Amino acid sequence: MMSLMICSRTVTGFLARQTQHSSCRPKRCLHYYNSQWIQRRPSQKSIIATRAAEQEEEEEDSGSTTETEDPFSEYRNKNNINDQVVSGISGQGGIKVTVCTIRNMINDLMIQHTMTEVPIQAMGRTLTCSLLIANGMQKEQTVQITLNSNGPLRGLVAIASGGGKCRGFVGSPMLGDMSIFEAVGKGVLQVVKNHPEWPRPYNGITAIQHGDIDRDVGIYLAESEQRSCALAAATAVKGILCVAAGGYLIEQLPGVTDEEVAQIEKNLAKLVEMDGGDQLPTNLLLSGTTPVDIMEIILDGLDAQPLQQLTPNLECDCTEDRLLRAIRLLPASEVDDLLEKEEQLEARCEFCGKVYRMESWEVKEKLEQADGDPSLDSEFEDKGKK
Repeated sequence: MMSLMICSRTVTGFLARQTQHSSCRPKRCLHYYNSQWIQRRPSQKSIIATRAAEQEEEEEDSGSTTETEDPFSEYRNKNNINDQVVSGISGQGGIKVTVCTIRNMINDLMIQHTMTEVPIQAMGRTLTCSLLIANGMQKEQTVQITLNSNGPLRGLVAIASGGGKCRGFVGSPMLGDMSIFEAVGKGVLQVVKNHPEWPRPYNGITAIQHGDIDRDVGIYLAESEQRSCALAAATAVKGILCVAAGGYLIEQLPGVTDEEVAQIEKNLAKLVEMDGGDQLPTNLLLSGTTPVDIMEIILDGLDAQPLQQLTPNLECDCTEDRLLRAIRLLPASEVDDLLEKEEQLEARCEFCGKVYRMESWEVKEKLEQADGDPSLDSEFEDKGKK
């Protein structure tokens, strides 16, 4: 069984120019989105301008115009062998595209948590969304997507950082044959953005309306963050193996032109035709189409320029110190009672499955040492939501 979230009907009117003073003109936007543009990151235009200036200097020095080289030559990932995240921007700076493939990570998570098909599909879509949203952020900044729902999946957490570090877990890793909609059920989708230097994380929440995850995340981006974008995330499972996982995020930036919008819609129609079905972009990923290939199709005719390329990886930040900090957050009476009744404390990380065992006397000794170190108090806040 192969699954996916977004279908060809989303192509019509995918992107549209929309400004704060455009009430006098017809508004075209995503098929279920109606939001203002996001703020352009100042660095994106400067990157394009810097590259153009450097190219002009090189041409002047050589005294002749040289053949244009492939700007994405270093990003090529033949047949999607490796997990990859790539991003690019149109030459005029009005459209940003991020594409990823994470099949290997999803298979590692499947082994780590002994997941069956439906939880694998849910994790693949959710982690894809987290990774796409985190792209372009600072290396230490994280995006956590949590599904709090009443379905048999019993919730899901997927975290990705700007540097590509990922982790996640599901409440029920082993489920029988059912649709992803039935597994998720009704509830809320929460997005938490955090950074070690921030005084507190940014929290956003929206109702789970569709249950196919990426469409709900797209609605969150439009309604809560006012970002005009198109999001697609796909996961295909064959037997007990994830054979494809990935997706793309297309963002409309301030200053986008009508010509860019029209070209994007034309390119997306071509992408759907190449995929050959409603499970965009599952069939493309299965056929070996790489993130760079998909990005070039979407930005065809728009002078695509590279922004970033990275290799995502699974990496958990659990430590013994985090366990001690979690214990310190409990009421003192509860901690004392626990240490008296148990000779050994045991805790298991929900993300990586690592088990920590500590003797009660050792825990008590380390807690007493920590009480005398005020610097540890600043780390009480559980930024990873473990």
